[in-house]
Amino acid sequence: MTSVLSRAVHRQPARAMTRALVAVACLATLGGCSLFSKENKHPPAELKPVSGTLSVRQAWKADVGKSGPYSMQPAAAGNNVYVSSNNGNVMALEGASGRVLWKSKADLDLTSGPGSDGSVTAVAGEKGAIYAFDASGKQIWKKQVNGEVLSAPLVGNGLVVVRTTDTRVFGLDAETGERRWIYQRSQTPLNLRAAMGMVFAGDGIVMGFPGGKLGVLTPGNGVLRWESAVSYPKGVSEIERLNDVTGLPMVSGRQVCATTFQGRVACLELASGQPQWGKDFSSPSGPAQDDNAIYASDEQSVVHAFDRQNGNERWKNNDLRNRRLGAPLALGRSVVMGDFEGYVHFLSREDGQVIARMKTDGSAITAAPVVAGQTLVIQTRDGDVYGFQPG
Repeated sequence: MTSVLSRAVHRQPARAMTRALVAVACLATLGGCSLFSKENKHPPAELKPVSGTLSVRQAWKADVGKSGPYSMQPAAAGNNVYVSSNNGNVMALEGASGRVLWKSKADLDLTSGPGSDGSVTAVAGEKGAIYAFDASGKQIWKKQVNGEVLSAPLVGNGLVVVRTTDTRVFGLDAETGERRWIYQRSQTPLNLRAAMGMVFAGDGIVMGFPGGKLGVLTPGNGVLRWESAVSYPKGVSEIERLNDVTGLPMVSGRQVCATTFQGRVACLELASGQPQWGKDFSSPSGPAQDDNAIYASDEQSVVHAFDRQNGNERWKNNDLRNRRLGAPLALGRSVVMGDFEGYVHFLSREDGQVIARMKTDGSAITAAPVVAGQTLVIQTRDGDVYGFQPG
């Protein structure tokens, strides 16, 4: 119902009935629809003709398997792309051609996309199972973290970093899977049941947390280096106070930027977490960035560009309203994002106009596009993986 994984909510099991009722209400709120009426009060915008100033061609297509109820975020490492499916498939594809380099199968259904540094590829499965594969696709270990994992593992610096929906973060040895450290924080009463990205930045791991917080962990021991608020909860009810960081934090130079649901878009100093600027904003899917701007769609799928230095709005595009846009990517002279009908939209970074559009299999695109070598890679909910090459 939204561009980020199902947008359900997570609560303590002891309050199951309340959780179910709140989840229904939250889904209705976040999806911008009514669950109790056949009338669509927020119809998706009809697509307008494209100016055609950007040439894009489909270079290849592959099939990995359906995502099921999860958001299977592809991962790029060098010239290759790594993809997974709900039914346990894990694949490495050559970015230029889509050729299958290797394919493996986990013994449980998967709940996350893969993370990879090109040497080790890790993915999460049901009941907190974590699988790791080597550069040939051979499974090298399987470990349990005893918690639901929706976010793709972060792989690099000899680590596989895994986060559970109950706010624990595990640092596992990339070669053996043995636990090096664990970071745990107190839970908020209600949080979005969605994938929350992590990224290496310098000698830290940057990640968002429920409650509108952004923080940096030390890779060697998992100690929290700093934590800062991107936004603060507002309102009276728990649903009104939902305020989680969405998507992947964007790091560039000495700056890190992030969006929250029902909160703000903001940039902070990477070294200390000191806020630089913030604007009221609500994004269900997270941001993208380039040297000049931060790009994100709001709850109505209106796309905005904010100046990275001061947060001033550079432009916004209403043409894709209510099309449930997925996470964006800044690529070349465009900002790329998919929608609920499987269209891939290319917006000009200069003025936000749609300059190209490609059609996939018709199923939703919720995961962010990635770039492998010179190829833009898109994965749909029905499991088709596309390689596009913009001109």
